[in-house]
Amino acid sequence: KTEDNLWHCGCLVPIGRVKESCRTGLAKIAEELKGGGAFRMTCNQQVLITDIPEAKKAKVQALLNEYKIAHTPETTVSGMRRNMMACVALPTCPLAFAEAERYLPTLVGRLEVVLERCGLRERDITIRMTGCPNSCGRPSMAEIGFIGKAPGTYNMYLGGDFVGHRLNTLFAESVTEDQIIAQLTPLFSRYSKEREKSEAFGDWVIRAGIVKPMTHGRHWWTIPEV
Repeated sequence: KTEDNLWHCGCLVPIGRVKESCRTGLAKIAEELKGGGAFRMTCNQQVLITDIPEAKKAKVQALLNEYKIAHTPETTVSGMRRNMMACVALPTCPLAFAEAERYLPTLVGRLEVVLERCGLRERDITIRMTGCPNSCGRPSMAEIGFIGKAPGTYNMYLGGDFVGHRLNTLFAESVTEDQIIAQLTPLFSRYSKEREKSEAFGDWVIRAGIVKPMTHGRHWWTIPEV
């Protein structure tokens, strides 16, 4: 609620794809807010429902619940899922070398098992994937980023800043799903034990010396000594 007595709600739209019950629910909310209220698309593929009058708050809340539109920490499943982002990639984009939009939720699902085991399930961690070096999913700005090299194979980047103030650094080349899990599992375990209060994963990766910080964008395509 803001000082103008209007309410606002952020909603998780996985990979920016509005479909099934989420699409129906948002349409119902739009009808309810006709003549007031607004929908705003965020730069991270999510939706904000804004300017909700007090008189319509309860109805909007009921629709969010009825159509199971994720909008709370409990309904967004995990901190990583809240912060995943991908380009459309295959089969839509002819430039893609690998999957992104269709595959990232599957990878995140496997990583959530590891995060749960490390006590990090609710910790916000940005993870982004793109199907080719054009990087439409902005993986270079994520704490964990992937760029497709070939079907099922990605370059993995670590050490970006959570809010996007620092680019990440190449950590591993041409890795598959099992290799990704194998390499991130010990890092999550260490992070859960070594992190400082409120320290983001990307910041810890730099402090722990896992990768060197990317200080200049012109160096991003180089191969650093990680």
